[in-house]
Amino acid sequence: MPAPKATTLLDRTFDEGVALTQEVRNYIAYHEQADRREFELSRCLHVGYQHTRISARLIQVMTWLLAMKALLSGEISPEQFTAPQYALTHSEECTSDKGENDEEVPAGLRDLLVRSHALYSRILRLDSMVRTKLDAGEVPNFAMLSGPSIIPLN
Repeated sequence: MPAPKATTLLDRTFDEGVALTQEVRNYIAYHEQADRREFELSRCLHVGYQHTRISARLIQVMTWLLAMKALLSGEISPEQFTAPQYALTHSEECTSDKGENDEEVPAGLRDLLVRSHALYSRILRLDSMVRTKLDAGEVPNFAMLSGPSIIPLN
């Protein structure tokens, strides 16, 4: 029997992001047509906006997680990682928790809003920690199960 794979904070967060992205895709694919039949245009547009907010969060989260994996494996340099293309935006659409208690938004979508916001907020905190350490000449080590620790670049 193969030995169990060691799971790092980064691996668990990446797996969570992939699972949430798939869940959102399935939710939107299934519910979008039903919502269009059931809701008036203004509510459909509002719900569609919430779909877009969730998608924007997850695109940024998954981009950041892939870039972090690339940094830790040596595929990209710390300078490349800190480039704007891997930076999270601090836009209202991603950082706000609006919609999470909005009764106009279906309950399943509200749950996805809450979960995507929580994941995005965690990645924002990790990004801040990582960038601070990279500025100090260190790179994160996500091998610790309790959270990121720091090891020198050299």
